[in-house]
Amino acid sequence: MDLPFDGAISAFFENEAPADIRAAIKRADKDDILTASYPHSERMARKVYEKEMAKVQIELVRLQAWARQTGTRIACIFEGRDGAGKGGTITRFQTNLNPRAARVVALSKPTETEQTEWYFQRYVKHLPSAGEIVFFDRSWYNRGVVEHVFGFCTDRQRDHFFAQVSPFEEMLVDEGIHVFKFWLNVGRAEQLRRMLARESDPLKQWKLSGIDVKGLSKWDAYTAAIQETLQRSHCEHAPWTIIRSDDKRRARLSAIRSVLHAFDYDRKDAKAIGPIDSAICGGLDIWDA
Repeated sequence: MDLPFDGAISAFFENEAPADIRAAIKRADKDDILTASYPHSERMARKVYEKEMAKVQIELVRLQAWARQTGTRIACIFEGRDGAGKGGTITRFQTNLNPRAARVVALSKPTETEQTEWYFQRYVKHLPSAGEIVFFDRSWYNRGVVEHVFGFCTDRQRDHFFAQVSPFEEMLVDEGIHVFKFWLNVGRAEQLRRMLARESDPLKQWKLSGIDVKGLSKWDAYTAAIQETLQRSHCEHAPWTIIRSDDKRRARLSAIRSVLHAFDYDRKDAKAIGPIDSAICGGLDIWDA
């Protein structure tokens, strides 16, 4: 089978990945958690996960109906390293929602025209209208991390971004938009395991890009950029919610529950939503580099 990028991910695994990362992947069973500091040793059991997910799906439908009736605007921002689970989490949010009022924004690199505009300008046009829920699969935080790591922006441009991002988000909140910022934090071994799985699966190879491949060798640079970005953009009106996503099932439930618990919508069943696992979902204090 032909592998994307000439098997660059497999080559990285065999020739460049740290020895402890390779060993962790080789000896692990399918449901094992590879990050030693993760508070759970195995993934949530599928039957338990499906039961809990079914409950929150009903609540999401109720939330959307209420949002459309009241004109509530919701923007959910998902950030994280490649393979952290952003797309899968967004998909679970969307599964049973009316797509006319729940859309995903996943922008490609800026056009030549967009590069001449105010940095936030191309994102503003995608913000939610009354009754809409918008999911940003990556966002304006590209400038804080990816663009910085790969040299796509200057230090001056990045500092300008940090000077504007909190006031920008404060304006969104003041305008009445409910802003949720999720950072999905995945361990290095788990990230590489997921990338290897994508490389070998013809149905998932489309998820890979050259940036993903090159980023594998830039773990430390990403870590430094992420830590700085979180610290400089975590604020009272738009705080970060960190979700440790080594277990995708727990991560998806935590993200959905975080949004559901934030609203007092019609027919809300708090018991059905269930508690948020504070060991993997919380503030900057649970960030694990």
